[in-house]
Amino acid sequence: MPDKDFRIVIVDQNPVRTAILRDGLREAGHHQVTVLESSLDLEQRLRAIDADIVLIDLENPNRDVLEQMIRISGAEARAVAMFADSSDTSMIAAAIDAGVSAYVVDGLKKERVKSIVDLCVSRFNAFARLREELAQARSQLADRKAIDQAKGLVMKAKSISEEQAYAMMRKVAMNEGKKIVDIARSIITAAELLK
Repeated sequence: MPDKDFRIVIVDQNPVRTAILRDGLREAGHHQVTVLESSLDLEQRLRAIDADIVLIDLENPNRDVLEQMIRISGAEARAVAMFADSSDTSMIAAAIDAGVSAYVVDGLKKERVKSIVDLCVSRFNAFARLREELAQARSQLADRKAIDQAKGLVMKAKSISEEQAYAMMRKVAMNEGKKIVDIARSIITAAELLK
């Protein structure tokens, strides 16, 4: 997320905590703040608001809320900071697994809100980069696998070496202005049709 005035949603039933968060956000220069007093239909409501950051304060976070956090922080790619009154190691681990960028226990003060939001955004961005790198590595691996499979099919069909099969695929790709992986996938598709 670039440095901007984030659209921030506070999810909390407690007006005192909500006021602390809202004041802390305002002092930190964040003005696009929406307060939701209930987590009912949270996913839909966050989608409608198009929130960048979710600050959710729960007295006792439970598994249902954490499952919502998985969907909220994953699919729509938004940073989530969870405030809790109690420290439970398994709940903290579950929250982090759910994609919560910051899990803050006790001691909510408006002076801390800016640093918590900064930490939340930084961790979210770091994990987003890691997810992107992982997706890219998986894509490259799938491409490599398709190329190797297609080479094997060409080698078998033409009774040629691996180098010759690759050179042939590369030549076709250059002649057609396509990537070699696209040619490889076409070869695989054609071979499946001819079975």
